[in-house]
Amino acid sequence: MFKNTFKTTILLASMGGLIVAIAGILGGGSSGSVMIGLMMALVMVGGSYWFSDSLALKSAKAQVITEADHPEFYGMIRDLSQRAGLPMPRVAVSPADQPNAFATGRGPNKAVVCATTGLLQSMTREEVEGVMAHELMHVRNRDILIGSVAAAIATAISSIAQMAMFASMFSGGGGRNDEDRANPLAILLISLVAPMAAGLMQMAISRSREFEADRGAAELLGTGQTLATALEKIEVLAKSSPMAVAPAQAQAYIHNPLAEMHARRGSGVNVSRLFSTHPATDERIRRLRAMTF
Repeated sequence: MFKNTFKTTILLASMGGLIVAIAGILGGGSSGSVMIGLMMALVMVGGSYWFSDSLALKSAKAQVITEADHPEFYGMIRDLSQRAGLPMPRVAVSPADQPNAFATGRGPNKAVVCATTGLLQSMTREEVEGVMAHELMHVRNRDILIGSVAAAIATAISSIAQMAMFASMFSGGGGRNDEDRANPLAILLISLVAPMAAGLMQMAISRSREFEADRGAAELLGTGQTLATALEKIEVLAKSSPMAVAPAQAQAYIHNPLAEMHARRGSGVNVSRLFSTHPATDERIRRLRAMTF
């Protein structure tokens, strides 16, 4: 656990440093531009800490429910939380048809777990239990905060890169000295490379934590079979139920909701695996089926 936390801290610091570096390059290396980049990094990290739950729920168009709204599902979460030694999280449902789920919030005492309508309608009770046990493991391991911060920083980096590209296309040469003006080639390179670098860092943070949450769910339930079966069904059903979410939020879900979109863009190469924030589903299933308790 300490090793994973240390690696995650280094990666998050690298992502924050990338924002500072981008701002510095775009500002011609001036100390003012570096300070602006540092302030942006701090604001994004702070904002994601305090508002990660509301941002994720809004992105999924999810509504927080009470026990009266969905007694069986709400009761399941209460039972799993007690077995995991966790405070009762808020429970939400997203209207999406794709079977999926995510957890968000800044810690176990402020957590929200969310399932899509598609998940609740297409899975058996045991399969839903396996999926939600996985999400509660993210809560227990505090993955949700780390993932939210990584998502916010990745979004900021991509936005800065896009703004820089458009600014270089439409800005004139007046008002700045040649010495202070950022190199157009550097701006173009940043606009292309920075989002990819941010995405790769985000993937490195997310993938190992999915395996850990799978294992924790299997231990909580005494078997990995129900979660493995749920992942098999989600993998198949997701192909016929596209789900539009912000790319930076995709890492929060148990199954990457954008995987099929990436796969359709590929030709010959499995792009969905190269650029997914999640490990391959067949590898997750293989590990889960091999677990015995």
